[in-house]
Amino acid sequence: MEKTQKEARVKGAEVTKVIGVTAMGGSSNEVLQRIINYETRGISAAWLTVGSASLDGITLMAAAGVVTKNILLGTSIVPSWGRHPVVAAQQTQVASQLSNNRFRFGVGPSHIASMKKVFGADYRTPLTALREYLTIVKTLLDTGAVQFKGKVYDADVALPAPVPGVPVLASALRSKSYELCGELADGAISWVSPASYLRDVALPAIAKGAEKARREAPPLIAHVPICVEENTEEVRTAVRNQLAHYPHSPFYQAMFAQAGFPEAGETSTWSDEMIEAVVVSGNEEEVEERIEKLFGWGIAEIIFSVVTAGVDANSSRERSLELLSKIAQD
Repeated sequence: MEKTQKEARVKGAEVTKVIGVTAMGGSSNEVLQRIINYETRGISAAWLTVGSASLDGITLMAAAGVVTKNILLGTSIVPSWGRHPVVAAQQTQVASQLSNNRFRFGVGPSHIASMKKVFGADYRTPLTALREYLTIVKTLLDTGAVQFKGKVYDADVALPAPVPGVPVLASALRSKSYELCGELADGAISWVSPASYLRDVALPAIAKGAEKARREAPPLIAHVPICVEENTEEVRTAVRNQLAHYPHSPFYQAMFAQAGFPEAGETSTWSDEMIEAVVVSGNEEEVEERIEKLFGWGIAEIIFSVVTAGVDANSSRERSLELLSKIAQD
């Protein structure tokens, strides 16, 4: 596992077949215990999503770096609007140092409605803001200093010392954001996107951005819902309950339409076909086959968010985690 995790730190196409799992839920101590449990299971990476005023992912990962030894730690994602990129770089240097260089910083503009409500975010130019954010954070970490004046952010500061080699990743949903990741980020992180969309839209867009910047294409890290369960109706019910927000979002509706599912914008709910295209589900053999298919298309790493089906959520979650642990150690 150590070799796999070292490869996963590399900026570029060498990242291969890394299995990660999200660790959100409960108090800070509960999250830390969950990450320790993932490491014990042999899972390669733990990830935290930060929403609104939820527990801070970078702080938690800094703490996790002290109580773990091998597991990779990352944010998927930290919303950009809530903190200046210099502050993000300050926090990232701490998380990287405390984890012995196992931390990966993922950032993105998040959702327009919540960001406007919580932070009063100016959402007119999200890609411009993200480009400037990535530039400031990467420059500051890699060189130890930055002087930047942009349309959204300004920065003129130095760290005590550079923190080179920390992967700075960004979320992506449509072609332009994937191109931006290909051009500037150390990886692109998707979410609830059909597998065919990742293959036909995301990967080519990343390659296009990388070609523009004359560099190797960074990896696509697919964030994917998983539910190891044969009962199709239970899976569909669970997805519609636990992932209800996304077909309501105009950004996700546009992505689904481009992927061949215009019903998201028409009904604001998950169709059976959308669930089949997005959620990795079925029995153990079927799920493992779908995961291998994703890797075979050139997706370098997968972050799994467990969807629990049926009346016993703990048993459902455990079934998915057991399979992911097995795959991670193969």
